[in-house]
Order: sequence, then C-alpha cells, then structure tokens
Amino acid sequence: MANEIKAQVYPWQQTVWDTLTGRFPKLGHGLLFYGKKGCGKHAFAHYFLAWVLCLNRHEKNQPCGVCGSCLWLKSDTHPNYVHITTDEDNKKQNAKIKIEKIRDLLPFVQQTVDGWRVVVIEPAEALNTASANALLKTLEEPGDRTVIILLADHYLKLPATIRSRLQHFALDRISAGHAEAYLHENLPDSDLQMHQLLMNLSNQMPLQAVELAQSEWLNLRQDFVNDWLKLVRQKNMPVAIATKWNKALNFSDFSQMFEYLLSDLICVKLNQAIKNIDLNFNDLPDQYDLESLFGIYAELQQSKKFIEQNVQTNLVLDQLCIKLMNL
Repeated sequence: MANEIKAQVYPWQQTVWDTLTGRFPKLGHGLLFYGKKGCGKHAFAHYFLAWVLCLNRHEKNQPCGVCGSCLWLKSDTHPNYVHITTDEDNKKQNAKIKIEKIRDLLPFVQQTVDGWRVVVIEPAEALNTASANALLKTLEEPGDRTVIILLADHYLKLPATIRSRLQHFALDRISAGHAEAYLHENLPDSDLQMHQLLMNLSNQMPLQAVELAQSEWLNLRQDFVNDWLKLVRQKNMPVAIATKWNKALNFSDFSQMFEYLLSDLICVKLNQAIKNIDLNFNDLPDQYDLESLFGIYAELQQSKKFIEQNVQTNLVLDQLCIKLMNL
C-alpha cells in the first residue's frame, strides 16, 4: 500500500473500526474490506494494520505513531508486514496478481516471530484462478497471530471459495449527513448544487467527489456537448474536433467525461434521472436511437483496449467522432 495514503478512519467507518478493535484478537485471520472506489478503504486498512502491529495500541485504541513498529511502517521497512498487488510494470486494467507472489507468502505466514504479522492483498479482484487457489491454502493454514486483509471494490468478483473464508466489512455505507459534512469541510467554496453534481459523478463516494472537483474535464463538459451537437447537425469536421479534444485532455480523462455524458443520453431515452444536472443537452438525445447509443458505448470500451495496446489516441478519437456524426 502506497505511503502517500493517509492512514485514518473516516466518520462513516467508525462502527466497523469499533467492531474490529473491540473483537481483537478474537477475529478470524482472514478479513475482507470492500467498498466502492473513493470510500476510503485503503486509508482504513492502513490504519488498522498499523494498529495491529503497534506495540502501544491499547493505550488510546489507535496506533501510537512513535513505537518501533510504527516507525518501521512509516519507513516502509516493517519485517512483519507484506503488501501484495499487481506488478508495477503491469498496471493495465485487467492486470492480475501472479501465483508466485501468493506462494511466497507461505514461509512468511508460517514462521514464528514476535508480535503480529499482517498481509494486505489488493485489489483482491486481481487474483486469477491459480493465485486464488494458492491463497486458499494460506487462509486454511495460517500461522499464529497472522491477519490477512483483502481489499476489493466489488466483493462478488472474488471466488466464492475465497469469500467463504473471510469476514466481510463494508466500508462504503455513507449517510448523506457524513458525505455532506466531508464535502463542506474539503470543498468550502462549493455550493450544494455542486456537491450534488460531484456526488452524482463519483458514485456517491465523497473522497472521489473531492478528487473530481480538481479534474480538468469537469469544466469542459458543456463545451464537448456543444461540439458533439455540431458533429451531428453539420455532419462535417470530425477530425478537427477529434484533434481539439486529443489536445485538451488525456484519453483517460476524456473517456471518463464521455462515458458520463453518454450514460446520461441513455438515461434521457429511458426517462431516468441524469447525473450531469448542470448541463443542457438540447436535442442531442433525439439524434440517436437506443441501439446506436449502446453501440457507441461498446465502441468506447473497445477504444480503451486499443489504447492499452498503444494505438495512438488521435486515431481512436477520429473514429469515435466519425461514429458520433451518426451518418
């Protein structure tokens, strides 16, 4: 887990924290912390593992920050902590955790050492069939005083055999009051309508909403909708518009913005509430039938794969803008 994550317990996670620390050490050794991106599960997991390893944890029910264990953790050299994730050089969307990494855990969890040992595996969805099977053995035969924590956005994507051996803790159960208090504190210059928009675009996750407020594409959405309308009405200059947006945003930001806009067009067609509550789509939804919109969505997902295979973004955007002309 990266050092830049500030270890903490957010207000909406306090009940889970009290449950975990109140039951310790009579917890099972396999724990699953799950919740949507932006709920703060990484910060929570880091705080909990610091607490488990801390030599003075019972004084204030929090890691002390100054004992030898806490200092080791801060310098990322703790001998009793292992963090497993996908390879740094393989951060693509569908990167997997290799079986060798899980096999290498066995000696660590079975050795006899002073104090507790903690393993964090994330994202748990990145376990492939082989590495998940290897992990089963570790979960069934861990050494004493060992805690294995799995972090996941979607726990149902984990194999049932793994899920059944873990205690599950949801970290994204966030009340409207907690969310609004967090946004008010972290975005003091934004009004309630902006808060609602940001929460809409961030899956109702306040950390994600605050991050989104800084994104380049947020203030460019109406501009893109206007260009999109131009494409459909005038049926020309797709390459010029594609070039403009290729320069304005990197592909990751562009595709995030476009996906939200496209989803809203589909929502309009289905008479459902839209997320971009501040935008004027004019008659854009009338230019497409549902089948066309779903076709564009499929094309966007295909485009992401092309970008991962190092296809140039300008070529991908050219094709997309030609498709949007709806000839």
